Amino acid sequence: MEKIQLTLDNLNEVFPDDFTQEQIAKAKTLFLKKLAEKSHKFYGGKIQTVPKAPVPGFNWFNVWYTPGVSKISTTIRDDNDTSFQLTNRGNFVAVVSDSTRVLGDGDCTPPGGLGVMEGKAFLMKYLGGVDGVALCVDSTNEKGEKDPDKIIEFVKMVQPSFGAINLEDISQPNCYKVLDTLREECDIPVWHDDAQGTACVTLAGLLNALKLVNKKISDVRIVMLGAGASNATIARLIIADGANPKNLTIFDSKGSLNSDREDIKNDKRFYRKWELCEATNPDKIDDFAEAMKGADVLIALSKPGPDTVKPEWIKAMGEKSIVFTCANPIPEIYPYAAKEAGAYIVATGRGDFPNQVNNSLGFPGILKGALMVRARKITDNMAIAAAHSLADYAEKRGIGPNNIVPTMDDADVFPVESADVAMQAIKDGVARIKMTWEEAHEIAKNDIKYSRDMTKKLTDEGYIKSPPKDMLQEALDWAINEVS
Repeated sequence: MEKIQLTLDNLNEVFPDDFTQEQIAKAKTLFLKKLAEKSHKFYGGKIQTVPKAPVPGFNWFNVWYTPGVSKISTTIRDDNDTSFQLTNRGNFVAVVSDSTRVLGDGDCTPPGGLGVMEGKAFLMKYLGGVDGVALCVDSTNEKGEKDPDKIIEFVKMVQPSFGAINLEDISQPNCYKVLDTLREECDIPVWHDDAQGTACVTLAGLLNALKLVNKKISDVRIVMLGAGASNATIARLIIADGANPKNLTIFDSKGSLNSDREDIKNDKRFYRKWELCEATNPDKIDDFAEAMKGADVLIALSKPGPDTVKPEWIKAMGEKSIVFTCANPIPEIYPYAAKEAGAYIVATGRGDFPNQVNNSLGFPGILKGALMVRARKITDNMAIAAAHSLADYAEKRGIGPNNIVPTMDDADVFPVESADVAMQAIKDGVARIKMTWEEAHEIAKNDIKYSRDMTKKLTDEGYIKSPPKDMLQEALDWAINEVS
C-alpha cells in the first residue's frame, strides 16, 4: 500500500484496494481503538483545569483566596443562589458514573469509566461551552451488590458544587431509580445521557427520516431491539411526541415486552419496562422475524454486531424502511449491509458512517440551555424541544437519506439548541431566571466560541501539543495487519 499523509478526514481512502467493505469497517474500528490508546497515553488524558481569572501580581491571591474570599463565603451563606454568580457553579457539571455499563463493554470497574467520563467533559466544553468533571464512584455496598442508593446519596452530597449532574453508564435497573429519584429530590438538573440524551437525538433523526419517506409518526409501525435504559427512554419520548404505543413492539433478551411478561411485572426495579409492557404490543407478537414483516422503522440499541440484525429481517420490512442500529462500538449490522438488504435510511452511533445518531449532538446544548436559566430540572418537554430543534436545524440546512441530523461541526447548532431548551425550561416553570431567546443564543454562542478559541490558542502556542505525525500511521498499519 502506498503511504500517504494520513488524517482522520481521509481515512476512507487509505485502505488496501482489495479490502472488502466488511474488512474496511473492521479495520476502522480497530484503528480508532488503537489510536485512542496511543493518544490518551501521549496526553495523559484529555482534560485539565486552568484559571479563568488573571494574576496581575501575587497580591491578587489575597483577592482570589484569603482574606478577600471570605466575603464570597458569607454572601453565599446568606443566599445560596449567589453561588451561581460568584463561583463557577453556574456553568459546571459533574459527570457521575459507577462504570457498570460502559459503552458496549459492560462493567469496567469505577476507574475504567474515566476515559468516557472525561470524554463527556471534553465535549461539554468544546461543543457547549460548559465545564465538566469526571466523578467515577464505587456503588458496591457491604453485601457486594451494586447499590443505586449509594449513587443517589453521593449525588445529593455533591450537588451544592455543581449547576447540573450528568449521569452516565449506570446499568439497568439501577439507572431508573437513580435518575427518577434524583430528578425529584435534587434542586439542580439531573440528566441521564445514555437514556435521555440518546432518546433526544434518536427522536430528532426519526422525525427527519419520516419527513423524507413521507410517513407520520402516529402511523408508522416501529420495532425496537433492546430494552435497556436507552431504548426504554426512546420509546417513552417518541410516544410522548405522537407515536402510537400500539404500533410499537419492543424486544429484550427474553422476548417481546407485553402484558404477559410476569418476570418484569414481578421485579419492581424494572418499573419503566413494565410501563412499556402495558402500553405496547397489544397483539403480543413474540417472534422478532414476525414483528419485522412490514415494519416501517427499526431502532436497535442492543448487542454489538455486525451480525445481531440479519439482512433477511430488513428485507422483510416495509417500503422505504428506516433502520437505526446504534450499538457501540459496532452497530448491529453495518450500514452497507443494511442498505444492500433494502433499507432506505440507515443511521448508527458512529461518526465514520453517515447519519450519526449520537447523544453528543444533544447533551452539550441541552445542559447549556438548562444552566443558562438555572433550571431546577430537565423535563421531558425540554428533551423533546431539543429533538425538534435539532431536526428543524437540519431541515433548514437540507436533509437527505444520508444526512438526517446535524453534525458536530455545524457552526450554530448548539447555540440554537441551547436557546430552544432554555425557552422550554422557562415555559415549563423550572427556570430560576428568565431571558429572551436572542439573549440565550448570544450567551451560548459566545461561551462556545470562547472554548473553541481557547483550545486553538493553546494548541497554536504549543501548550497543547499536536499528535506525533507517525501516531496515526502506526495505528492504521496495525489495524490493517490485524484484518488482513
